[in-house]
Amino acid sequence: MGDQQAVRVLAILGSLRKGSYNRMALEVARQSLPAGMTLDVADIGAIPLYNEDVRQQGFPAPVEAFRNAIAAADALLFVTPEYNYSMPGVLKNAIDWASRPPSQPFDGKPVAIMGASMGGFGTARAQYHLRQVCVYLNMLPLNRPEVMIPQAQNKFDAEGRLTDEPTGKFIGELLVALGEWTRRLKAA
Repeated sequence: MGDQQAVRVLAILGSLRKGSYNRMALEVARQSLPAGMTLDVADIGAIPLYNEDVRQQGFPAPVEAFRNAIAAADALLFVTPEYNYSMPGVLKNAIDWASRPPSQPFDGKPVAIMGASMGGFGTARAQYHLRQVCVYLNMLPLNRPEVMIPQAQNKFDAEGRLTDEPTGKFIGELLVALGEWTRRLKAA
């Protein structure tokens, strides 16, 4: 992949709620894409609860579509809330389904992580748990910048628009770094 070809990023949103702060943050990312980058969003809402008996009979259609989207992407952007000091079950479930053999599509994928919460830590604990999963599945998480959006209720207006300029800057910097990280890994 040369610099002329766009970096195709697949965003994986860990919240199903239409009005979630993480969905709002993902929209900021979509609007902040640097030149040479495209972004698609995976739909994990239709993925059933993981069941090995079902998987042995073949991947359900939403899981197969998710796996194909991961495989086609050059890089991944996880956008996650924090539930009970960790990532949401819906996100972990989607990762569990997609990572099953054969040929798990996460292997070697560059990854960036960001998240928003109403608390003071901005999804730090969820992101660290997600990083552990990324390492186990041989994804290649970007170390910096870390984008943890605390007190998100004070950073977005009633229409879901970001009102906090530094947060927008951090999201833009994360996307630039993900593009550079992806190109660097592809050139290696």
